[in-house]
Amino acid sequence: MKKIFTDGLKDGLPIALGYLAVSFSFGMTASAQNVPVWVAIALSALNLTSAGQFSALTLMCKSAPLAEIAAATFVINIRYLLMSIVLSQKLVKMPIVARMAIAFGVTDEIFTVASTKPHKVGFTYMSGLILAPYFGWCLGTSLGALAGNLLGDAISSALGIGLYAMFIAIVIPEAKSDKSVAFAAGIAVAISCVFQWWSFLSSISAGWAVIIASVPAAAIAALVFPRNEEVNETQATN
Repeated sequence: MKKIFTDGLKDGLPIALGYLAVSFSFGMTASAQNVPVWVAIALSALNLTSAGQFSALTLMCKSAPLAEIAAATFVINIRYLLMSIVLSQKLVKMPIVARMAIAFGVTDEIFTVASTKPHKVGFTYMSGLILAPYFGWCLGTSLGALAGNLLGDAISSALGIGLYAMFIAIVIPEAKSDKSVAFAAGIAVAISCVFQWWSFLSSISAGWAVIIASVPAAAIAALVFPRNEEVNETQATN
């Protein structure tokens, strides 16, 4: 049992190191927006969603309604629903509470590592796999938020661009390796430009603009580039 947990930790350590850098950027961006340190840490501790957090942070700083923040975050994070459905087929039989705990920790990288295992995985392994990235994400946010508070106002203000740089850093690598992502991103950008250029649409808030741009873009990309996901299962591991 201990070895299985350790195996999960080892698999999660590289993810944790990557998350440390990304979440550090999130913490500094939050600090640049005058968000209290504890709020930035709470966002990471309760969400663990990267792009969803950056979007929520932007809307929070613009005093967007809670419904708008929730709707935008839901759309951005809806991919985790699909990942969790696929990952559920890789899990050994376990209580629903254990499955819910695992679902909280599902991210793109954790999903990839778990789903590519040649056997089913259990709660012990998944706990180890999730634990390191989770603490890496929270630690990076804490360090970034604290570091941002120590910097001068001019530097902190300049760090506000980190939000947009983070979105670009998320999209570009995926778009280079997957033409469907590039296609969807292109459509979303085109729709977003329409919102900016047409005066009668410019009054729509940022959160709803994200939803209106992303949902049609994803739907069209799914129709143009249909994809079948398969998960191979063999022996079970506790």
